[in-house]
This record gives sequence, C-alpha cells and structure tokens, in this order.
Amino acid sequence: MIETLTFARIPDEDEALRPLARRLAKEASASMSLAERARSWSGFSREFSRKLGEAGLLGLTLPKEYGGQGRGAFARFVVVEELLAAGAPVAAHWIGDRQSAPLILNFGDEEQRQFFIPRICSGELVFCIGMSEPGSGSDLASVRTRADRTDNGWRVNGQKIWTTQAMHSDYMIALLRTSGTSEDRHRGLSQIIIDLKAPGVSIKPIRDLSGDEHFCEVFFDNVELGPDALIGEEGQGWQQVTAELAFERSGPERIYSSVVLLEGWIGHLRRQENLDASRKALLGRMIARMGTLRAMSIACTARLEAGD
Repeated sequence: MIETLTFARIPDEDEALRPLARRLAKEASASMSLAERARSWSGFSREFSRKLGEAGLLGLTLPKEYGGQGRGAFARFVVVEELLAAGAPVAAHWIGDRQSAPLILNFGDEEQRQFFIPRICSGELVFCIGMSEPGSGSDLASVRTRADRTDNGWRVNGQKIWTTQAMHSDYMIALLRTSGTSEDRHRGLSQIIIDLKAPGVSIKPIRDLSGDEHFCEVFFDNVELGPDALIGEEGQGWQQVTAELAFERSGPERIYSSVVLLEGWIGHLRRQENLDASRKALLGRMIARMGTLRAMSIACTARLEAGD
C-alpha cells in the first residue's frame, strides 16, 4: 500500500525554539573542525547534553510530570534540525531522548517512568539500544541472546553487536529472548533494561576503517537483573521495537546527517574561480533534493504529531 504525504508547515510556537537551539549548537561546535562536526553522531559530550536539558531542549515531547516539556513532535524537529545542521555533539542524549524515554513512557511501569525519564530529560543518563546480534541484523526476530527468569529476576547471556556508544552509556534497552527458541520468531521476545555497570557485562568498541570507534560489541555472561528490569509485559518485545523504530526512521536526522559535508563543499566551491556549469548544476540538484527531503520529513513529523 502506497500512502501519500501532505505538505505541512512548522507552527510558529515551535519555530520560536530555533534561536536558542541554534545559539547553543553553535557554541558547542565553534571549536570543532569540519570533520568533527560531520561526525556529529559520535560527538559525545555529557556537558552539552546537560546544557540542553537545563535549557528545556531535551524531552520536548515528554510529559511535564516526568521532567519533559509537554510539547509535540514539531518542537523536537526544530531542535534536532539546528543541532545537526551545526554538527553539535549529540551522542550523549540522542538515543535516550529520541527512543528510550518514549518507549519507557508508553510501555514501562510507573516506577520506571519516575526513575528514568526525568534523568534522560536532564541529560544525566545515557542510553543505548541492544538489537542487532551476530547473524541477527536485518532479520531482527531471530535474536538469540536470552534472559531467563530466576528467583530474583532475570539472568542474561549472549551478545549484541553494532551497539552505538555502548562504551559511554549507563543503560541499554535490549531485545532479548525470554521464552521459546529463535524459531519462535516474534513470540517470546521481550525488552529489558540492563545496567551496563552490572557484573558480567563487557563492552568492546569496534574500530572502523576511518579509525572511529562508536559501534561496540556487548557481551553478557550470567548478568543478574532484578524483576523490575522488564519493560511492559513478557513477550511484548516485538510490538515495542516496531513502535520504537518509527521514531528512529522518520526524523530529520536522515537528512541532516550529511548537511555539514554539503556546507563544506559549498564553501569549497565558493573559493573556486571559473566554476564550471556541471558543478553548478550538481549543486543545484543537491540543494533541490535536500529541500524536497526536508518537506517530506516535515510531513512525517505532522503524522507523528497527529498520532498516526
């Protein structure tokens, strides 16, 4: 089924957040090189995330009773747009603000909401997500890492891979198999909050070809967790994950992850003499495409705002 997107505009009250977000983003990125700004995803700064929390720019879509701002998806769109356009270091709060806190709000119990969400909104806690495993990436329902019930809660054994910023994170929300086997597919999957400082957790950063280390392998060897680690109901993991990924795949980050490089290229072209027509045409096509993608992202944000 093909669905169409309707053009939307950002409300004025959300646009009003832009000057503050732009100022803080520029301050944070002022001393960073173009290459560092282009790797905004791996730019890790707890201090910057706490500043955003103090300014009320984290937890924008979360209820005020849990430390959020009680606003809509457009408010977060504006802030995200400014942070990524500047190449600010966003990694410390990104997963928690975008995915973990909404997940806990929608599926967690009241004790989990009261403990975790305010600390995410303030920039105090850093979260990562544990989904992919060796042999279970695009086929996510085949995960084999297990959480078995014990008299005192849960015992976790297995491995996750390609986990972003795990080495800096305080907690992981992990998709685990709590009953059945990998052949059961979606049945028997649950999500559990894991304290990454717990005994039995080991984290190994993965160095990529450019020398960066922002993905990790995470190993669990008889990690003991309390009964309150389970999010929602046992066996609800697949439903939770599919809801969570809607936030990951629909935002402006899919556009702005490369905007700093485009800015650098435009600066390079401006310094050239006798710029040929083909490069001018290429630049025009890229800017037109960016504008179209931004309009699509705003339309997706309108769908999120409407609860679709």
